[in-house]
Amino acid sequence: MLPARESTGVLLPLLIVGDVLAVGTYRRHAHWGTLLRLFPAVAVGVVVGTVFMLWAGDAEVRTSIGAILLLMAGVTLWRRRAAARAAAPEVPAADAADGAGARLKAGSYGVLGGFTTMVANAGGPVMSLYLLSAGFRKLGFLGTSAWFFLIVNVAKVPFSVSLGLIDGRSLLLDALLALFVLPGAYIGKACVDRINQKLFERLVIAATVLGGLQLLLR
Repeated sequence: MLPARESTGVLLPLLIVGDVLAVGTYRRHAHWGTLLRLFPAVAVGVVVGTVFMLWAGDAEVRTSIGAILLLMAGVTLWRRRAAARAAAPEVPAADAADGAGARLKAGSYGVLGGFTTMVANAGGPVMSLYLLSAGFRKLGFLGTSAWFFLIVNVAKVPFSVSLGLIDGRSLLLDALLALFVLPGAYIGKACVDRINQKLFERLVIAATVLGGLQLLLR
């Protein structure tokens, strides 16, 4: 098993392959207003994550990312229960007002998403929770996140190379593992077509909690 730090360099090219496949499938469902609102904060998070990686060891990486994921999952569950008690329907992201609260929320999630994706390729859960909290439906969620991670992951490549996380050996391993990405993408698309919105949201939150616990308990 690769250490947490080195695994980020191996996984990044594989994630980009998966992102390309996801964009090819869901590209028409992206909400670009949300993406443009997120990218400046994500860039800050990526820079902070790069600096963190200069001194952080495996233990620090696992603990920090695990704690962030569990914290964000807890906040999301609390917000959803509070909204349910108030009987306040969620506003779809495409219709949400671009007020100070929305900008602050996008900024905080964006910085955390950029940091976690740079440090451990773990930005998916953070941004998934943001999109759920913004009221995205299933296809909009997938289209927006697909474009988001394709752009962010490609932008991370120079940072990962400069940190020595991507080299000839890691790319050789990627070439072998990429063969498994294609069937995985096909299975994922088939599953999405059969999952309703409520189950989809529960699976996203459950996967975030499990991922956080796995990092903390390793």
